[in-house]
Amino acid sequence: MRARVGDEIVVRGTAGGVIARDGEIVGLRHPDGVPPYDVRWADSGRVTLYFPGPDAYIRHVVTGGDHVPAR
Repeated sequence: MRARVGDEIVVRGTAGGVIARDGEIVGLRHPDGVPPYDVRWADSGRVTLYFPGPDAYIRHVVTGGDHVPAR
């Protein structure tokens, strides 16, 4: 998993198709974009250090605000 500042991180919920939490990556701890990340969570606005698990994925934001699925 690699991210850039401005990408979105999505944490899946326990039910199929449900998003439990999402946020914007506002800081990287490693220059190559590997975790952990500083994330501003959409639901609270708080910034926390986040170590993603297998239930999380990155949505890369491209110019114009569109999203490209992470590979």
